[in-house]
Amino acid sequence: MAWIEIIIEVEREYAENLSDALMEAGALSVSVEDADEGTDAEKPLFGEPGMEITERAWERSRVVALAEMDADLQSLLSEAATSIGLPSVPSFTTRTVEEQDWVRLTQSQFEPIHIGKNIWVVPSWHEIPDPNALVLELDPGLAFGTGSHPTTRLCMEWLEANPPQDATVLDYGCGSGILAMVAKKLLASHVVGVDIDPQAIESANFNSTQNHCEIEFYLPEPFADNYPSSHQFGVVVANILSSPLKLMAPMLAGRVAPGGALILSGVLARQAEEVAAAYAPFIQLSVWQEREGWVALHGRRTPN
Repeated sequence: MAWIEIIIEVEREYAENLSDALMEAGALSVSVEDADEGTDAEKPLFGEPGMEITERAWERSRVVALAEMDADLQSLLSEAATSIGLPSVPSFTTRTVEEQDWVRLTQSQFEPIHIGKNIWVVPSWHEIPDPNALVLELDPGLAFGTGSHPTTRLCMEWLEANPPQDATVLDYGCGSGILAMVAKKLLASHVVGVDIDPQAIESANFNSTQNHCEIEFYLPEPFADNYPSSHQFGVVVANILSSPLKLMAPMLAGRVAPGGALILSGVLARQAEEVAAAYAPFIQLSVWQEREGWVALHGRRTPN
């Protein structure tokens, strides 16, 4: 079976509404791309991570709709254009999309990732490259954290270089649970993960079960109920973004036991000083490593 793609170039003001209208008119799926992609005029749609989204389409946007091969394209486009007040059917081109094994094609895009000295993140459909390594079986999913982003790798490498054996560990902003699982596989005695996203908690619970890691995952309120603010951990890791990290400085620092370690990432190199300054009243932080413009900050709380 084959399908047909309809490619329409429109101005930013029409892109989102046209996408919705095409779906209402019977398109199987719709995506919006930068019409200038691959040229000198290509522009990022959103700024750096953590910035508020201000635009939802590019100045010159390409709307790509998928339809059945025998669909009446003129009627589909006419209905969509009329519903959003376009004076005429926009010009378009088409291309045929042949049937493929989409699952296999998608899986082929995700290979095992080697991190640090001895950590492998391996999708479930791949063979384990090194059975003697610290192996995490992790499929790409809805929650952040598969080991491909520099900030995740930095935190994983810090844990590998500073094994939390017999320590208690708090992973705040746990996402997929990947850092919590690394800590547990490095023989931490007790590991807790926290995230504001219920989907992340669901994903983290699933991943930890798949990897035979006994970890507790909580949303913030249940976490606070089960672990009052006086409860401290030997290692606290937070891979979030600089703005929330600065706001949470008293809380996160307060969760670090005397003599314990704090590791932060999700921080751009140019933001390192201001994040460290937010934690200075509690813990002195310094840059541990930098990668691709991102840094990991670390420090230890003064023993009592």
